[in-house]
Amino acid sequence: MKNLIKKILFKLFDKLNKNHQSYIYNNYRKKYKISSNFRFNGEKIILYGEGEIYLKSNSYIGHFSTIEAAQKMKVVIGENTSISHNVRIYSSTKASNQKFDKEKKSFNKGNVVIGNGVWIGVNCIILPGVIVGDNAIIGANSVVNKNIPENSICIGNPIKIIKNNRFND
Repeated sequence: MKNLIKKILFKLFDKLNKNHQSYIYNNYRKKYKISSNFRFNGEKIILYGEGEIYLKSNSYIGHFSTIEAAQKMKVVIGENTSISHNVRIYSSTKASNQKFDKEKKSFNKGNVVIGNGVWIGVNCIILPGVIVGDNAIIGANSVVNKNIPENSICIGNPIKIIKNNRFND
């Protein structure tokens, strides 16, 4: 009997959690410009900020990922783009060349544009002002602090281009 109650409670909790996530993602669709076939591929995906977020068709973002669009900034994710789990995309970060004990902090800001057909691996961070070209691959655990040319395969912290992606058409 105890196991049956646990199973029922687990299923109920799971259903409530899925409904809650669906409610959150539907609110994102109202606030930002998100294609109807963009997929939120998991739970606890966070979109925030007063800027603009464009998420185009046939793309997805994995669970525990975050996209931040600061005021007057924008983040654009192209078509057919795969963003893995626990990825962070920021259009604004605190500037590192300052005294942090001051009351007023300065920030680095810039639009982030991720092209079409891009694959971003797990645990990556994309910093403000970065453009990732079409068909680029960003390896897991990378910190993207500069523009990435199209068809590049990149890894590392800081990011390094390791080769040009050749296609077998």
